[in-house]
Amino acid sequence: MLWTEVDSPLGTLLLTGVPSVDAPGGTALCSLTVPGQKNAPVPATGWQREPAAFAEAQRQLAAYFTGGAQGFDLAFAVEGTEFRRQVWDALDAVPYGATTSYGELAARIGAPRAAVRAVGGAIGANPLLVLRPCHRVIGADGALTGYAGGLERKRYLLALEAGA
Repeated sequence: MLWTEVDSPLGTLLLTGVPSVDAPGGTALCSLTVPGQKNAPVPATGWQREPAAFAEAQRQLAAYFTGGAQGFDLAFAVEGTEFRRQVWDALDAVPYGATTSYGELAARIGAPRAAVRAVGGAIGANPLLVLRPCHRVIGADGALTGYAGGLERKRYLLALEAGA
């Protein structure tokens, strides 16, 4: 596993990834986490700190945080159940600057209304904060709800995308 840390307005981001000849920059990302995030990976013995492997991700993140980019062209190497992958694909389709609710996401993947909690669980298991925009999911009443990176960071990301 390759890893590096990148400074950002959200704090120091931990990026993990694996080499991939098909990925822009040569590394497919496994996770992007923020300080204090629940269940975030921790570099372990045998992992290689390799900042150069994440140069393209770092470039795209810097452009996003300065308002110069509205999306990412990066490869991901993330494992998940078929249901989680459906939810994550639906997240990827939420446009920059827009928000959606858990119920709307459930409907997009053809899940029954009763699946809203399962959708929330899949969103909470998203290992690619910022890159896969789970911060764009809010409560049906418009309230900011849980975010693995913390509600302050969710507010920041939504304000950034709103141009505030």
